[in-house]
Amino acid sequence: MNISPVVFAIPVYFLLMGLEWIALRFQKNPSYRMNDALTNINCGILSQITGVFLKVFSIGIYTLVYEKLRVVTLENNFFNLVILFILYDFLYYWAHRFSHEINLFWAGHVVHHSSEEYNLSVALRQSSTQTLWTFSFYLPLAVMGFDPLSLLLISGMNLLYQFWIHTESIGKLGVLEKILNTPSHHRVHHGKNPKYIDKNHGGTFIIFDKWFGTFEEEGEKPVYGITEPVKSWNPLWINFSHYHNIWSEIKTIPDLKNKILLLLNKPGWRPSEKENNTVDKDLIMTEKFDSHLEIKFKYYIIYQYVFLTAITAFFLFNANQFLAWEKTIITLLLIWSIFNQGGIFESYNSNVKSETIRLIVVGFFLFSFVNYNSWLFILGIIYILSSLLAWISITKQPT
Repeated sequence: MNISPVVFAIPVYFLLMGLEWIALRFQKNPSYRMNDALTNINCGILSQITGVFLKVFSIGIYTLVYEKLRVVTLENNFFNLVILFILYDFLYYWAHRFSHEINLFWAGHVVHHSSEEYNLSVALRQSSTQTLWTFSFYLPLAVMGFDPLSLLLISGMNLLYQFWIHTESIGKLGVLEKILNTPSHHRVHHGKNPKYIDKNHGGTFIIFDKWFGTFEEEGEKPVYGITEPVKSWNPLWINFSHYHNIWSEIKTIPDLKNKILLLLNKPGWRPSEKENNTVDKDLIMTEKFDSHLEIKFKYYIIYQYVFLTAITAFFLFNANQFLAWEKTIITLLLIWSIFNQGGIFESYNSNVKSETIRLIVVGFFLFSFVNYNSWLFILGIIYILSSLLAWISITKQPT
């Protein structure tokens, strides 16, 4: 069973998002849009299921460093866990800060900032590749003698804390603002207003930003998103669009030195000085990306989303019980499902064949690999048949 606190908190996440949505409705705050919120959650699903494989890499290296290079062996007592929590947040500050200040690292982190709304669902809009660039920041903890299970526990707790600060429903919190990262501080971090860019990088504590000169108090209302909007509901493209942009730019640069500088300098850096690190103030006023979908397709997506979330939760809770090839197949099917959901939001016509084939392939997987007598098989057959009938019905062209 997956011991990550993040996985155990999934039901709480959805409960709190539901309560926030109700509260915002009463406040006439339109920050929850179906296409944006479901894209946030789908990015989170993609991050979690790919994390099943990436953690083998990142935790594997951490474990190797712990076993070969640790200077002491620390006990798992309350005092040491508190120390680890503080040290982890200190290293998180630097990993997070460099994720904003190094273009290649930003390609992994930009996913989290790409939503143009700000609500609890945005907390789930996590990258599937950021671990590749940031896991090494925490290796000093292995050398100090903090074991891998303790790291997993504390990193999960750090991420859990950051969930509740993604909201406009909570104002400033008085004296807590001096020490802790709060909704007010984190709203600044997600703002693309020029004065807010690259500010307030803390995870749990805000004191590191105050110490190292990256703190900004919330003043003018933040405008959320990134200065070059991704304009897509497809989690795969959201995860890889900046890598694509980097590659496109690298191909236009003739010399190796500037190719490397493009990767290592801040996002927006170009070899030509006049183009470097400029933020057009008009960019923060751009209209939010949106798309319009017939109500029947919205109902279909919600139906798929309910099953997708349930299957993902089941997979994450039981990931250790699956063989490697089973994990791979399930992950690929989930990614296909996420890809199609984003595509339907943007243009269902281009996804008619893909979604039909996906449902057939999932049905084949159920028939081939799932025990006929299990409740999972029965539920799966109901899902496949009802989905196929619904999809064929709503995409049938009128004669």
